[in-house]
Amino acid sequence: MKAAFLTSPRTLDVREVPEPDVANDGLVMETKACGICGSDLRRWKEGPPSGCEGITPGHEASGVVIKVGPQCHNFEVGDHIAIAPDVHCSQCYYCKHEMYNLCDNLRFVGITPGYPGGFAEQMALTGEILGNGIVNKMPEGLSFTHAAVSELCNSVLATHEKAGTGSGDTVVVIGAGPAGCLHVCVAKSRGARVVVLEIAETRRKMAERFEPDLVMDASEVDLVDRVKKFTSGVGADIIVCANPIAQTHALAVDMVRKGGKVMLFGGLPKANPMTTLNGNTIHYGEIEVIGAFSYHPRFHTLSLNLLAEKKLPIALLITHTFELGKINEAYQTAVGGEALKVVIEIGRQ
Repeated sequence: MKAAFLTSPRTLDVREVPEPDVANDGLVMETKACGICGSDLRRWKEGPPSGCEGITPGHEASGVVIKVGPQCHNFEVGDHIAIAPDVHCSQCYYCKHEMYNLCDNLRFVGITPGYPGGFAEQMALTGEILGNGIVNKMPEGLSFTHAAVSELCNSVLATHEKAGTGSGDTVVVIGAGPAGCLHVCVAKSRGARVVVLEIAETRRKMAERFEPDLVMDASEVDLVDRVKKFTSGVGADIIVCANPIAQTHALAVDMVRKGGKVMLFGGLPKANPMTTLNGNTIHYGEIEVIGAFSYHPRFHTLSLNLLAEKKLPIALLITHTFELGKINEAYQTAVGGEALKVVIEIGRQ
């Protein structure tokens, strides 16, 4: 079978490799689709983990079960399934308190060495992944390509539940990439008005298809004043920083209302993870600055159902698809700014 390996920075090598064996308590999935995530792009730029000659990336995958081990009882050959990357340990403090995304020993399919991902014609899912990971059957009628985007939906839905986004709120989304556009959709579905800040003109135009109430050029100097004017001088209720730029954190603190929430959704580069915020503004305004990382596994089922019910406009989000043999072109397209969501379609759909 064919599988892609990240072998060096910005280089993926598609190779012929043996088909994976099925574990006694696991299964093998014939991969049908796998999305390229922002975290995939960051690791693509960095290359494989230190000491690892190559890893098969891809953690937003869907496909068909083609083999089942004798001790695997929850899945059958022919099941359509979707996966998300997180695999928790079930033993640490956070797992015992059902905060699985904060597990001290969290591993990730397609990211952690030893857990090969979805940019391959087949994936072996072990009993550990099936038991402590996130693998669910797809609802009837949901396409493999759309199911592959469920993983991104999970974190967006979890963020708005944590923020308490509701009717009458004004939400500012900073960054109009795939996640930013999904934040627009979810915030609007919860009854909020949405403002988008994005520096790239192409991305601003793409964001307009999701019908935010206002789209602004993030390079403008009067952003805070414009948001204050839009909110009758109060400021936004919720700011979502959906990008990897530390300066937007400070902007968000200035733009949110007293008692509002700033959601730090986008991770910063490992080489430059520090941010600077106005402590007095946060203190005297009782502003909440909240990290938003990953999600509880229950959000995966919710995402799949919402997608099957067509309650999220995923068809607008997926702008490009590629076959596995053109994965380097797919990554170049995803990083170039002309695409929103890029999905690799593998084999017959």
